[in-house]
Amino acid sequence: MPTTSQLYDLTGKIALITGGSRGLGLQMAEGLGEMGARLVLAARHAAQLEAAVAYLATLGVEARAVVADLSRLDAVAPLADEVLAAFGSLDILVNNAGSSWVAPAEDYPDEAWLRVMNLCVNVPFALCREMARRVFIPQQSGCIINVSSIAGLRGNTTGLSGGGHMVAYHTGKGAAINMTRALAVEWGGAGINVNCICPGYFRTRLSAQLLDKVEANVQTATPLQRLGGSDDLKGVAAFLASPAARHITGQVLVVDGGFVAG
Repeated sequence: MPTTSQLYDLTGKIALITGGSRGLGLQMAEGLGEMGARLVLAARHAAQLEAAVAYLATLGVEARAVVADLSRLDAVAPLADEVLAAFGSLDILVNNAGSSWVAPAEDYPDEAWLRVMNLCVNVPFALCREMARRVFIPQQSGCIINVSSIAGLRGNTTGLSGGGHMVAYHTGKGAAINMTRALAVEWGGAGINVNCICPGYFRTRLSAQLLDKVEANVQTATPLQRLGGSDDLKGVAAFLASPAARHITGQVLVVDGGFVAG
């Protein structure tokens, strides 16, 4: 019978985190690494990846960088090839890479819609499929964490001055939530857990421009009266990736200080 601390131990596990070079992806990578996982960080910019790997090394966390443009479906198979060539297997997949584009729905550009859909839905699904087919189903185990957003639970507005006009982001993040449920049902018999994290307002490079306009209103509208901080996703990701969550699948965990409950 494992102890509680043993249930949270990720020693020996291999985890791939997309968009892992900064922001929420790096925060979750830190959480997994501190619990013993070996990491692969995938993102578009080599310099940012190198900085993330160096930062994690100062914490005693082993990480490897793979440059991949995750707005392109043809990046998925080479990424899987590189991960499996380096480590031989995979235990945890965190689909975190994402993007947004701000424009009124009636003027939304086709190319912006397709880019956001690729990053939020198409590439995450393709990566889930690739790793399930190659690794998780054959080994009859695996953990997938899809990172959505509270935007996937709401319409195309924050309800706050300065918000809105992100129809593709809201649509893609909503699709990621139901993709999580569908894959959890389909792959549960193969021992694959699939869950989703919906962060609320965290100050990241992606959200900075919006928060510059609405931060005070967001804090007022949030029961805990704060934005998400630099440690608020570490434990969530580590929990969902660990044996402690082995009987949890198809679930959506909202981490927003109570914003959507208000």
